Amino acid sequence: MPGLQTSSVFQVFMKTDMGASAFMLSPSLLILLLPLSSSTLNKGSHLSVENPGDVLVSPHNVFTAGFYAVGDNAYCFAVWFSDPFCSSNNCTIVWMANRDEPVNGKRSRLSLLDGGNVVLADADHSTVWTTNTASISSTQLDLYDSGNLVLHNFNGTILWQSFDSPTDTLLPEQPLTRKVQLVSARSQSNFSSGFFKLYFDNDNVLRLLFDGPEVSDIYWPDPELMTWENGRSTYNNSRIAVLDSKGNFSSTDDFTFLSADFGLSRQRRLKIDFDGNLRLYSRVGIGGKWVVTWQAMSQPCRIHGTCGPNSICSYVPSSGRKCSCIPGYKVTNPADWSSGCEPEFNIPCTAGEVGFLQLTNVEFFGYDFGFYPNCTLECCKRLCLETCNCKGFQFKFIKHDHPSGIPYCYPKTLLLNGHHSPNFQGDLYLKVPKTGLFRQNDSEKKASLDCPGESLKQLNRTYARQNKNRTLEALLLIAIIVGAVEFIIFLVPNFLIRTHKNRRAQLQGLNSTDNGEETQHKGMATWVREKMNDVAISGSSSIEDIIDPKLEGEYDKKNMEILVAVALKCVVEDRNARPTMSQVVEMLTSHENDKHLRKDDDHHME
Repeated sequence: MPGLQTSSVFQVFMKTDMGASAFMLSPSLLILLLPLSSSTLNKGSHLSVENPGDVLVSPHNVFTAGFYAVGDNAYCFAVWFSDPFCSSNNCTIVWMANRDEPVNGKRSRLSLLDGGNVVLADADHSTVWTTNTASISSTQLDLYDSGNLVLHNFNGTILWQSFDSPTDTLLPEQPLTRKVQLVSARSQSNFSSGFFKLYFDNDNVLRLLFDGPEVSDIYWPDPELMTWENGRSTYNNSRIAVLDSKGNFSSTDDFTFLSADFGLSRQRRLKIDFDGNLRLYSRVGIGGKWVVTWQAMSQPCRIHGTCGPNSICSYVPSSGRKCSCIPGYKVTNPADWSSGCEPEFNIPCTAGEVGFLQLTNVEFFGYDFGFYPNCTLECCKRLCLETCNCKGFQFKFIKHDHPSGIPYCYPKTLLLNGHHSPNFQGDLYLKVPKTGLFRQNDSEKKASLDCPGESLKQLNRTYARQNKNRTLEALLLIAIIVGAVEFIIFLVPNFLIRTHKNRRAQLQGLNSTDNGEETQHKGMATWVREKMNDVAISGSSSIEDIIDPKLEGEYDKKNMEILVAVALKCVVEDRNARPTMSQVVEMLTSHENDKHLRKDDDHHME
């Protein structure tokens, strides 16, 4: 409440039959209860960092604007969703004025000056952030239920608005234009500007970019494909993208998507997360749990810059993403994997003193000093040995029309964007010294991708032959059936409908489809997804509500939860976000292998 003097904890006294009593209220609850909260900051007024009640609250209590703690004695002026119990470490921030230059927790203030300028001043009265506006008529700063913080004059003319300068989040009806970009946070707890960006490129295409301290890389849409192969158009130079309140996102480069809960009344936000993925979040209302209803990258290790130079990203569904250094390298900063790894050796330029270490199914994208088709393994080694700054080379066979494939060689000057996947049909040959760290007879051996740790101790184990896993067979069968049904009842009608839409209707995404089968499809997926969300929120399993009762409980609940999770990924609205069949098999087999290993470990610990 502007001008209201408050403290960090408030005592409220009530008269009862027993006399006066007191109870304590947190600032966030007091903001909701006191009638003095305002959505407007008038000319000549200010908000103080020292008064927790000095905030703006939108008319229907959807958003709050005020000083938000981002560290010890460090505050940013921000806008966040109004949750009753949110605090300085768990509020959902949608905008920040000074994310890269926090102010002091004493004597800092945000002021609306008489001349029509909004100024954020630090404790020493230095200006940290300003709207750079001026007006001879009366002005006021309003926070709307849309989340937009707007400075306007008496005539209603907008002088400045937060929607024109987003941070990492886009709200419904907030346009992303050629003039702005979304920039990720540095980490989950560090709100300063990170390395990932969503922006319109000079060719009018919406892209995701890793913009690191030394290199920059576009990683979405797929850089290995042509623009038209990614379903994008370069002809519309207006460069505007908008998310509507129903969950429809449309961009002038012909990119569109629908949220998994499209059409339902939800609070929504599109955010580029600190890990580089662009995700759409939805929730029912204030205090509800945020759920991911769309994401740009279904394979986290395909996000460039994830693990830094000279390191490899690997992904296991049960445990998530993991970074590890390539052999002979050590982590530069254990607290920040974006710094990557550094070598523990010097590579000599003399050909006779170096060899190559084979890393199977490992790809390092980009930074080739050339590519050489129909070049054998020996040819590729020779090319790398002849160039002193060659770090290694990518080697793989591409079939084309040749039954056995044509060998391709990609010598590397930098080892960036590394990832390991059994689906990648190629190897990385790492250039290493023959003496010192690596013995000569080891220079051609395959390297383990395990993280460095204590020396391994061999265990004597006997493995019993496993019975055929009928749950896994059922999983694969259901996945195939779901894919077939999905193609028949949804993709074909959807393709025909979209083919006959005109470009303008496709851009605006306002046409509705009167298709009973599609509605039924979405209803089933939404019902199952909500059931699974209930499981995640409560922590207890209600998988019985989803599984056919004819099975009479004769199934593994954990396996069935994995099945449902995989099936939901297979029927998301965006086709590009769906896993391939090989990825489905990999997810299911990874779960089975992890389960068997855990059983073996438990057996040997007895």
